[in-house]
Amino acid sequence: MSRRGGDDAQFPFSVPAIRALDGLSLERPVTFFVGENGSGKSTLLEGIAAAARLPTVGSAEVLQDDTLEAQRRLGKALRLSWARRTVRGFFLRAEDFFGFTKRLARMRAELIVEMREAAALYKAGGRSQAALGLKQGPLQASIAELEKRYGAQLDANSHGESFLKLFQSRFVPGGLYLLDEPEAPLSPQSQLALLAMIGDMISHDAQFIIATHSPLLLAFPDAQIYTFDRIPVRAVAYEDLDHVRITRDFLNAPDRYLNQILKKDPPLH
Repeated sequence: MSRRGGDDAQFPFSVPAIRALDGLSLERPVTFFVGENGSGKSTLLEGIAAAARLPTVGSAEVLQDDTLEAQRRLGKALRLSWARRTVRGFFLRAEDFFGFTKRLARMRAELIVEMREAAALYKAGGRSQAALGLKQGPLQASIAELEKRYGAQLDANSHGESFLKLFQSRFVPGGLYLLDEPEAPLSPQSQLALLAMIGDMISHDAQFIIATHSPLLLAFPDAQIYTFDRIPVRAVAYEDLDHVRITRDFLNAPDRYLNQILKKDPPLH
């Protein structure tokens, strides 16, 4: 992947990591973008999603989402070099997953309403059941496909359960998956389940590019990790990540950390 053009004075090209970006190798099956909030990792991932024109798991497609207009400009400035071009996969922002479940519920409700309206219209017009069946057949098939893939009520599950169910239903061999902070709704145990799914999918030629803060996900074997906390963006070893060091140190000595963080000055007399 390389960058060609873009106004460095305007967002998102004004973000230091984006402004300094010439190119980035994304050849490994799993690549992680890591960095503090505002470092540009999610912005670049969104730009890649726009350039790749992948389907979006969210309330709107990336090419129509009003909140991603700047990222679409970035996408136009990116040049993706493919070993094998794929149209399979998806782009997912964890923060917008709730919007996606509502979008599915709305689609299912609209199909049911259309079926009921057709039944009423055909009955009033004296049309045969055979004619009604031809009208409702495609609608029933669409509802059945939604329920087969996502369940009848995806939004009735817990956030984490719905998230994992989505992965199970949407992962296909040979796909490209761009995930923005997928750990957000997941417990540690569920994050391990996601790691297992990723491992299974890369054995079927899938590729993942993931922006994350999770030391659990970042531990995936042989993954390429890029830090956006250094300019230009560069590769970093797992053991050298602040996310890993701070988490490990805290778990080894939580009282020491908490005493320092919560230390209060003595009251004035």
